[in-house]
Order: sequence, then C-alpha cells, then structure tokens
Amino acid sequence: MIEPLLGSTNAERVLIFLLARDEGYASGVAKFFGTDLYGIQKQLEKLEAGGVLASRTVGRTRLYRFNPRCPFLNELRALLEKALAFYPEAERERLRIVRRRPRRRGKPL
Repeated sequence: MIEPLLGSTNAERVLIFLLARDEGYASGVAKFFGTDLYGIQKQLEKLEAGGVLASRTVGRTRLYRFNPRCPFLNELRALLEKALAFYPEAERERLRIVRRRPRRRGKPL
C-alpha cells in the first residue's frame, strides 16, 4: 500500500507489524508475512540506523520497537494507521493476535 513511499515492501511489512504489535523481532516478522529473513533484517537495521526504530536485546533475541525520540513518529504512526485501515479485515485481526505461550496439548484449534 505505502511501498512506493517507503521504497521497499519489507519496510512496509516491518512498520505495519510494529504498529500492530508494539514490538517484534526479525524472524517473527518474516514468519508472519512468509518472506525472507535476510530482507527483514536489513530493513530493521536500516530503520534503526535512521532513528525510526530502537532495539534491545532480550536473551539472544533482538526486539525492535518505534523510537520514541524520532521527531516525526506521530506523523509516521498516523500514515501507517491509515494504510492499515485498507488492509483486509482478516489480515488486521491476524496482526493484532499476539501469542505469548504455547497452546495446551490436545486443545482444539
């Protein structure tokens, strides 16, 4: 949707994912969108170097989130929320579901 503005499909995917979930890691974004991990990692690094994202390490995982010191964060969030409104409803719901623990054994889907 906003790929032409951002210059990359992976940049849009990363930003939309972080908007919906507040924070995330490279393999989680890649797995969600079914895309190449390397491309997602490069976009995360580029956005962090540009000051749009900030990261922290938890164990062996690097978690990314929006940098609160980014001067145009409010405008970027508004643009991403508007773009997210044009995503299909099923995709928006999938983005917002955050599983923090495994499903109980034998529990039906």
